Amino acid sequence: MKNLIFIFLLVSVAVYSQENKYEKIKALKTAYITEQLALTPSEAEKFWPVYNKFDEKFHDLRHKKYDDVYKKLHSGIENLTDEEANKLIDDYLSMESNKLEMRKEKIAALRKVLSPKKIIGLRKAEDDFKRELLTRYRHGQGKNQSPMEKGTKRP
Repeated sequence: MKNLIFIFLLVSVAVYSQENKYEKIKALKTAYITEQLALTPSEAEKFWPVYNKFDEKFHDLRHKKYDDVYKKLHSGIENLTDEEANKLIDDYLSMESNKLEMRKEKIAALRKVLSPKKIIGLRKAEDDFKRELLTRYRHGQGKNQSPMEKGTKRP
């Protein structure tokens, strides 16, 4: 019984730690994008609900893609029949098509709240944030501190 309680506590701490890291990265991303786009308070008030709605949709699609396609690929493609392989290809193409449609919807919604230049800048800011996050993670800074925090230096 004590072992069961200990395992439960260990898993709870691990889950909380992961959620905390995700929330911290999300907050850093929000601050980074707001700064890079030089959003006014009025723009930010209209922008973030739209952005977060589509960010959640993309997150759900990535998980679906992983569950439906990548797990099957990692379980061994040599055991797939041609019929199963064709279904995986079709599923993958369908998800890519869905992703493109969501991007179109996102841009249409953003056009109502941001200038075209800021929409283009958003894509650049997202890419720059991801690149910086990966760079810091690869250099070991992701272990003890969050990337992009003020005062940190790139290696």
